[in-house]
Amino acid sequence: MGGMFRFFGRVLRALWRFVDLIRRTVVNLALLAVIVGLVAVFFHPEPDVPDGAVLVLRPAGALVEQAMLDDPLALLGVDGKGGQTVLHDLLEIVRAARDDSRVAALVLETDDLEAASLSKLAELRAAIAEFKATGRPVLARGDRYTQGQYYLASIADDVQMAPDGFVLLSGLSRYTSYFRGALDTLGVKVHVFRVGEYKSFSEPFTRSDMSDEDRSATRDLLEGVWQHVRKDLAAARKLTPETLDGYIVHYRDALAATAGDTAEAARRAGLIDRFSTRDEWRAQLIERFGADGAGKDFLRIDADTYLAALRAARKPSSDHIAVLVAQGAITDGEQPPGVVGGETFSRLIREAREDDTVKALVIRIDSPGGSAWASEQIRHELELMRKAGKPVVASMSSVAASGGYWIAAGADEIWASPTTVTGSIGIFALFPEFAEPLRRIGVTVDGVATGPLAGALDPRRPLDPDVADAMQLGIEHGYRRFLQIVAEGRGMKTDEVNQVARGRVWTGEAALGLGLVDALGGIDPAVKAAAKRAGLEDYALLWPAVGLSPRQMLVQRFLSFSGLAGGVTHSSTAPVAQLLSRLEADARALLNWNDPQHIYAHCLCEAP
Repeated sequence: MGGMFRFFGRVLRALWRFVDLIRRTVVNLALLAVIVGLVAVFFHPEPDVPDGAVLVLRPAGALVEQAMLDDPLALLGVDGKGGQTVLHDLLEIVRAARDDSRVAALVLETDDLEAASLSKLAELRAAIAEFKATGRPVLARGDRYTQGQYYLASIADDVQMAPDGFVLLSGLSRYTSYFRGALDTLGVKVHVFRVGEYKSFSEPFTRSDMSDEDRSATRDLLEGVWQHVRKDLAAARKLTPETLDGYIVHYRDALAATAGDTAEAARRAGLIDRFSTRDEWRAQLIERFGADGAGKDFLRIDADTYLAALRAARKPSSDHIAVLVAQGAITDGEQPPGVVGGETFSRLIREAREDDTVKALVIRIDSPGGSAWASEQIRHELELMRKAGKPVVASMSSVAASGGYWIAAGADEIWASPTTVTGSIGIFALFPEFAEPLRRIGVTVDGVATGPLAGALDPRRPLDPDVADAMQLGIEHGYRRFLQIVAEGRGMKTDEVNQVARGRVWTGEAALGLGLVDALGGIDPAVKAAAKRAGLEDYALLWPAVGLSPRQMLVQRFLSFSGLAGGVTHSSTAPVAQLLSRLEADARALLNWNDPQHIYAHCLCEAP
């Protein structure tokens, strides 16, 4: 028996040494990354842009307004998450290249682009179109193209693809899971308090299908966005919209005509100019633009190197325009990047107001809303900014709806992209009741209270009708307050706002016609509008990071120099993996529901 214990003891010690070796290896790798990053920060040479260079854009992972600082192990690829590419970095790169005679051409390589809303891609395409207008070529290649990848690549003069690739153009859709049947089976009641027949956020908990109002609004929204995409693709490829529709709607017939050859079907439809493998692509670029010093690649400069060169050469300015990014759900309190915390964001606005070098503020909104309390807290800070004599301009990205629009209403001027999802002016509250499921398993609840409201919102007990009426009255007051805020901000009457509100979502283009936004355009014209209001000609932009501690900002800085930040590892596209990922994201989002009054201005909408 003693020998057996000694044997198992040796096995356990060996296992522990193996685990400890892995732990020390990972820690040492992370430490090495820190050392490399610090060396890059303090000793990196100023990048050089050679004459005749080809600027290469290869966006990786998700295209975002503001990058979130990943865990160091994630940056080493341990957890398999994809990377991030910041949109305004790409816009700065392309617009600088437009006026830079050293840049001979622009190359797009789209294989690593995983997720991007069409409005962000449209803004990047517009900047690339300005580069094209100078007469210099834009070339694109991908092994294959998803819809977003192809939408970006289609702006190029020459679009190439691998001989075994495909172009997937599926159109737009929105399908929602409805839980009414499951909740009824479990005996769970969900009490909903809302104003506006189009405020559909609560419907998955109270219905088994899409309401007629939600179906109508969603159809109008998707068709409005798709018409822009369809028009852009047809114009870029010199196709008629009907020819493009033939490929999309009758994809089976297109494949049948090529015996299932997806690449040839795309070429015949006019979507692809020619096929090339990766080595053939590199050989073409070497032949056309010349080789680098080693003679093994074309004369290129990557986007991150070019951006570093731009910023190293930038002249300082005493006047600034601050750009604050409101990205993600709006919640109460202090929150990290990716979530718009009421306290966090208000503090950043306050710091900009108190900074004498900041002459104007641009709020870049990419949010479906959230806490009504936090939304009003942020809007109030914007009002104080304006009262201090510093203009505020709102720039809507992919989504600026519900609480996102509540914030925008605090600006002097609102800009939106044509395909921005906005509006959804309305509020709601949800209260789940678990009394029946508990009763079924033999759990009862009893006790005493000193007043009717004490314990009234205990989900173990049935909701008292008087409390339900009180909550509905509060929601109706909150809706009137929302209408009043929009009316004052937009110079409209509350009845006029109500006609376009009631929870309905609109495209940015439709919102312009309804008076909800002032102009169509991306972040660049919004910044120029802020500069004009502030009377600035010479200024620099500040992009304060939301929710980052000094330590995190240092880590982010050296990772950006070392090239570790934003690295991409492809995420799974398998249907089951996508389903589980969506369920995980939905569950994680519920943790952000922390409004102190449980009242939300949130839109059940995603950017196409």
